[in-house]
Amino acid sequence: MHVLLVASAFNSLTQRVHAELRDHGHSVAVELALPEIPLAPAVRRHQPDLVLAPMLRTALPEEVWAAYTCLIVHPGPVGDRGPSSLDWALHEQATRWGVTVLQAEAEMDAGPVWAHVTCPVPPVGKSDLYRGEVADAALEAVHLAVGRFASGTYTPQRQSAGHPRPAMRQEHRRIDWQADSTARVLRVLRAADSQPGVRDELLGAEWFLHGGHAEDRLRGHPGELLATRAGAICRATADGAVWIPELRARRTPGGPAAPKLPATVALADRLPALREHPAPLHTDARRRTWSDIGYREEGQTGFLTFSFPGGAMSTAHCRRLRDAYRIACARPTTVLVLGGGRDFFSNGIHLGVIEAAADPAEESWANINAMDDLVEAVLTTTDRLVVAALGGNAAAGGAMLALAADEVWCRAGVVLNPHYRLMGLHGSEFWTYTLPRRVGTGVAERLTTEALPLSAEAALRLGLTDRTVPCAPQAFAGETARLAARLAALPATASRIAAKKARRDRDEAEKPLAAYQEAELALMRQTFSDPDAPYHALRRAFVRKEPAAATPPHLARPAAGRHTAPLPSRQRPVTGLAAHDAARRAPGC
Repeated sequence: MHVLLVASAFNSLTQRVHAELRDHGHSVAVELALPEIPLAPAVRRHQPDLVLAPMLRTALPEEVWAAYTCLIVHPGPVGDRGPSSLDWALHEQATRWGVTVLQAEAEMDAGPVWAHVTCPVPPVGKSDLYRGEVADAALEAVHLAVGRFASGTYTPQRQSAGHPRPAMRQEHRRIDWQADSTARVLRVLRAADSQPGVRDELLGAEWFLHGGHAEDRLRGHPGELLATRAGAICRATADGAVWIPELRARRTPGGPAAPKLPATVALADRLPALREHPAPLHTDARRRTWSDIGYREEGQTGFLTFSFPGGAMSTAHCRRLRDAYRIACARPTTVLVLGGGRDFFSNGIHLGVIEAAADPAEESWANINAMDDLVEAVLTTTDRLVVAALGGNAAAGGAMLALAADEVWCRAGVVLNPHYRLMGLHGSEFWTYTLPRRVGTGVAERLTTEALPLSAEAALRLGLTDRTVPCAPQAFAGETARLAARLAALPATASRIAAKKARRDRDEAEKPLAAYQEAELALMRQTFSDPDAPYHALRRAFVRKEPAAATPPHLARPAAGRHTAPLPSRQRPVTGLAAHDAARRAPGC
């Protein structure tokens, strides 16, 4: 079928639907629902068999849903209605939630149900939940609904009753630092972690707080700032303390939206003299505190975990992770797992910090060089196997960071965007070496120019990755640890390490890594230094969430469906466990 996706933005869920529908053989196009552009004529131009809305903030016009079957993906169970479903689920401490695919009608979220799937609600932030358990449930429901529609025999079920919920406003999210417990503060912060944030007063100004993590040892007067850690601030609650990684300044009247920034960067000169309270690199499971980088060992396997808000890696993030990587490489392990968390792996350089810098061009240059230093450290590790474990999405330089590893393992449901073009950049991170090495020059050129999302299965088929781990988000760390331990114990691992070093030496003799980097950085420097380069306007629009003027042509153009059997030319040699040793499907969405 030809499926038209109508969405308010090409967000993570819309990207995953786009990629997986193509995997299932459907052709797919996108139209953004934009305020100033009539939607009905655009839909008619596509002549779709089915209209599907994975993420829509506004109602579809009647002339669209009356002419075409239009299915809406609602992030709530059957009967739930309203624009703040996940916010209320977290606010009310729901332990299970769901996703409903329903047919558009005059009353929002009240149409006949084509599919519904339930999922657990772990103690994570809203955006993490949305990209994890909710997205898994959504895709299961979407595939079920699309299959039922294609059959031509299914009759959707009318809803017997509804539970309308109001939009969650800032008055619902207010924190009383003098009275609220840590548990309530975390609940409020997690229900607003990415958007819209929690409006609060701090150091004489209004800010939106983004993200929250418990602290088990630091204490102080409720509301007091206690310490800093890796850009985050620690603030006392009525019975404990929380770490807040990011802040966003309130928009000034008539001004643009401010970017989310590491809290210490946002506060800048307002921040009083606080003690930097670094977390130990070695993870202590007994602690209830926050750290964005951690290291632990299990037998011959080391695990270097990291989690940066939104997957964005500033110059400081890159340097700290590079330093931690070097410490991990000094340990006597055979396999080193990089990543392994449940949300974003990495999305590359931190456009928000760059936009807020006094000289964005120079900060761009510092950030890309710091990212390159990290990738080079991974590429030149020749005394152990390095596995990049992607529990969440990766894009641009973050995707290329993963390719620097010897093996790339993705949780089923991960979306990859191995390209830079949409930000007006050529890119660096040694991608001109690593990407063609994996998929060939032709496929590498197609991936970087088409700039379309890839599912984990499609990436495996192309040879971009080496393993798909079919498990729920909460199970990914455990499954990764099990697989990594098996890899470290394989008799062939020692010979693989020796062969890896020999290949690196041959590649270096043929063309040094420095030559790839020099060519990439020359183009990046040219872009950064040119004030008229599209990158600067594109970065500003992305960071400040400026609405698109039209649907980008590469999305409006139909993308053909594809088969998912491995291409013979892309099959990689066996590098790990046999097929029957693949990760078992874990219970979840």
